[in-house]
Amino acid sequence: MAQAARWAEFLALFVGVPVVMAVFLPPNALFPALFAFTLAGLALIRATGDFDWSQLVHGWGRVNWGRMILFALLVAVIGLMVMRATRPGFLPNVSPERLSFLAVLWLLYPLLSALPQELIFRALYFHRYAPMMGGERRARLVNAAIFSLAHLMYWSVVVAVLTFLGGWLFARLYQAKGFPAAWAAHALAGNVLFTVGMGAYFWSGNVVRPF
Repeated sequence: MAQAARWAEFLALFVGVPVVMAVFLPPNALFPALFAFTLAGLALIRATGDFDWSQLVHGWGRVNWGRMILFALLVAVIGLMVMRATRPGFLPNVSPERLSFLAVLWLLYPLLSALPQELIFRALYFHRYAPMMGGERRARLVNAAIFSLAHLMYWSVVVAVLTFLGGWLFARLYQAKGFPAAWAAHALAGNVLFTVGMGAYFWSGNVVRPF
């Protein structure tokens, strides 16, 4: 019964909530919903017990910054390729106003977006639900799937594919290197994608529901 209840909880949180948000909530409700979801996630981590909270701030020495730089460059290349393929003639905006916006984004995105998402999709998921998945590989694949589903609100195949791949990588980093590595990779990926112009896909103001 306890296992069934936890499965029901998992499906409600990681399937039901994203679908409801995508179908019913206005796009500008994204951040309030993410904030509420983060608080609920922290409460569930605490309720599960035996979580080492120090892992959220310790482990930076395990981050391979050389590989992080290469990863950021790869993300930039992929982002530019996607933009050129989907928007012929695209060129990144390098106006002073845009550069000022990006400077603020690079400071705030890791804290206001990447951090709460990592708390929910890596810390909470792997502590409370991954043991039900039947192995690390399956847990990682499920994690990538629900991370992609969480971005259903953008109604974009491009976003779905990129977030699945990103979710798989962040999950693997969390399993192998710990929370700081997953958070750093997520923050870098998001900032780089916005920098090369892919914010057009991840901005709630551009969301067009297909119904």
